[in-house]
Amino acid sequence: MTDALQQFDHPAWLTGLGTVVGYGIILALMTIVMFGLPYLVFLAV
Repeated sequence: MTDALQQFDHPAWLTGLGTVVGYGIILALMTIVMFGLPYLVFLAV
């Protein structure tokens, strides 16, 4: 099993994974700010 995972040991894989996770967090936060907050404001009015 370790031999199969050795090919993903390169730092480029960690960089790619970090990029995907970072963009996912930013997209989640922007979705909450752009859609969640206005929904809560209109719900309170």
